[in-house]
Amino acid sequence: TSLLDALRKSSVAGGEAGGITQHIGAYSVKTEKGRITFLDTPGHAAFTAMRARGARVTDIVVLVVAADDGVMPQTKEAIRHARDGKCPIVVAVNKVDKPDAQPDRVRRELSENGLMPEEWGGDTLFCEVSAKTGQGLDSLLDNILLQAEVLDLRANPKRSARGMVIEAKLDRGRGPLATVLVQEGTLRKGDGIIVGTAFGRVRAMLDDAGRNVAEAGPSMPVAVVGLNEVPSAGDTVDAVKDAKKAQEIADQRRAKAAEQNRGSKATMSLEDWARGINTDQQELKLIVKADVHGSAEAVRQALEELSTDKVRVNVVHSAVGAVTEGDVNLAVAAKAVIIGFNVRPAGKARLHAQTEGIEIRHHTIIYEVLDAVRATMQGMLAPTYVEEAIGKAEVRKIFKVTKGGVVAGCMVIDGVVRRNSMIRLQRASAVIWEGKLDSLKRFKDDAREVREGLDCGVAFSGHTDLQEGDVLAAFEMKEVRATL
Repeated sequence: TSLLDALRKSSVAGGEAGGITQHIGAYSVKTEKGRITFLDTPGHAAFTAMRARGARVTDIVVLVVAADDGVMPQTKEAIRHARDGKCPIVVAVNKVDKPDAQPDRVRRELSENGLMPEEWGGDTLFCEVSAKTGQGLDSLLDNILLQAEVLDLRANPKRSARGMVIEAKLDRGRGPLATVLVQEGTLRKGDGIIVGTAFGRVRAMLDDAGRNVAEAGPSMPVAVVGLNEVPSAGDTVDAVKDAKKAQEIADQRRAKAAEQNRGSKATMSLEDWARGINTDQQELKLIVKADVHGSAEAVRQALEELSTDKVRVNVVHSAVGAVTEGDVNLAVAAKAVIIGFNVRPAGKARLHAQTEGIEIRHHTIIYEVLDAVRATMQGMLAPTYVEEAIGKAEVRKIFKVTKGGVVAGCMVIDGVVRRNSMIRLQRASAVIWEGKLDSLKRFKDDAREVREGLDCGVAFSGHTDLQEGDVLAAFEMKEVRATL
């Protein structure tokens, strides 16, 4: 994102929570040789689907690798997405201005992953750049344009528009808002469009700078206003002349999708119910609301992957938009916790949640969501108790007291004996009694604990069978927090 900021001379990274890209941004950069449209896809591991979607709609992948970090797991994943999408890769080795930069290490690690630099006899273009100083940015743009010339990338601007939804959200002022990348043809204001199961007429289009535009040609990203509902990221966009025809096609798709969903619902047998009842697995129910569809999708998938054989995460509902009273009512019915990712409660939703005792958690960074849910899952597990031996004492003298009681005079021969210790009474290496100390004294005073090498007097409630030479093994039960 910081590299793209330098190319656009803007400050998107400054507005990113935690310094990471939370959802796809589509930006157009003007160069002397023409415009280049960049899709800025997230690097966090949870946003796999968004990176895959970005690779499907692009012509060239610019793989940004930090010179001081090297190849990360997400880097290898991005390489796989690019290969699946059959996209050529240009590598931008960023942060080469830093003192600990090791660009050759990046080349070596990437060559091990199938990206051999041209200067080493391979076919992958490498550019050393710095988003901070601007070093190498012109070279990067030249290499991108060189690849475009080699690939002979062309599109027909005169046909009906066709493209893909990069991202979608519910805007409080404009309604459903879809970021569309036009791949073929020209999309014009007033066109009827079908987007998955959504439909509408283009009422307005905004470019990446928020300016109104009348038309968008091939490779131009625009935010489209005028759909009847928020589409899914990755949906295909088709422009049609007849808006009524668009509605008919969308209705047919919706009916078909509903039929498939009904057919795919799994049935549960009595044996399945019995297994479910007998299992010790806990269930954490969540409702996820996010600012854009891609984030809702990524957060839901990442949360469900946290499930273990001890605690299962069940996302009962995920959607785009602010937390509403309807979400709170659903949380009450499902006994769920609401997670708002870059969104806040709307209207009386917060007051309603407080009244109903529903927790609404707000997060702006994906790994904060995962850490918080993981901690909750761990807290749901019952603790286990482990026995810990703390000391031994030997009976040296037996004293009979009034009312038939017995006090043993002991010497602590190892560790420590505490007042609330559990005791195993051993005679000739056999355990003859187990219980709790009734009293522990040092001379005539009550003692909290007596350490090795010191005398003490002990008594047990309900047990008087003591002999000289008996050994008292003291132990405590320690609570151990269960782990996932």
